[in-house]
Amino acid sequence: MALALPSRAYDLQMLDRPADRARDQGWVYGLPPGIESEQWPLDAVTGYPLMHGFTLLLPDDYRVHGEDIVAVSFFATAPDHNDGGAPDDPEIREAVAARTQHPRLSRMTDILDYEYAALLLTRAEYEGAFATPPAPLALATSDRPRWLDVGGASAFHEAAAPYAKKMFAAPPRADLAENRAIALIPRADDPNAGKAPQDEHRSRVAPTGYQSFYYYVGGMPSRDNFRLHDWSKNHAQNHLGGTMRPCQSVPEMSPFYIEFEEYFGGYNFGGGNAQLDFKNMKFDWACG
Repeated sequence: MALALPSRAYDLQMLDRPADRARDQGWVYGLPPGIESEQWPLDAVTGYPLMHGFTLLLPDDYRVHGEDIVAVSFFATAPDHNDGGAPDDPEIREAVAARTQHPRLSRMTDILDYEYAALLLTRAEYEGAFATPPAPLALATSDRPRWLDVGGASAFHEAAAPYAKKMFAAPPRADLAENRAIALIPRADDPNAGKAPQDEHRSRVAPTGYQSFYYYVGGMPSRDNFRLHDWSKNHAQNHLGGTMRPCQSVPEMSPFYIEFEEYFGGYNFGGGNAQLDFKNMKFDWACG
């Protein structure tokens, strides 16, 4: 059966309060829901638990893995472990691979070989109790990541640049469960909803009808001729589907993707942003 494509894109807003699962679309920072501690993905680079970035409750038109899979949790290398390129310790990698895995775990690596992961969650898992981070491997020799002591929100706020601190109305509590609610807002105008993002000049597949958020007056590329399309001017930086605004080139992904900034979970993207294709489990980021 052919999969229906979404007809809308959604802006994701990080609110100034903790999440209420009865009314919100998930949360940023904090802890993932409904999984056993043993199923929490470990970092195959360091042997520590990967940091939970966000859990998003998917609207019906983005439940690409079936109506029973209602949410996705994203995990990342801790920002204080992400600096200059990942070392490779075969013993740690093999020990992580031998552990119990969540049945819907997908692992991804970036261009620097750092670790990321996504979990597809059922309704029962999404509504379940918050998970407890597992102990690191006995083989782990890196310094303990800060988020394990004060929580991801507080750890990011401590180290964030001034512009990122402005995303918080007040400093977050130093608590592993401290989170911020996600609100989902349909975009009033996004011609790229349901279309796979692609760069018209670099794409190696058939055109999808995707449009860039900008254009050049007279078709002549230059700084003076750069313009935003009117329909793209009010789009939020964090969003589900629709028009992508990567810091560098457009990664080819399905229409079922999330684009997010560093503060939307607390990462080190070199001042840039990232994209997660949760249909094909592809991940990409670029520095600003």
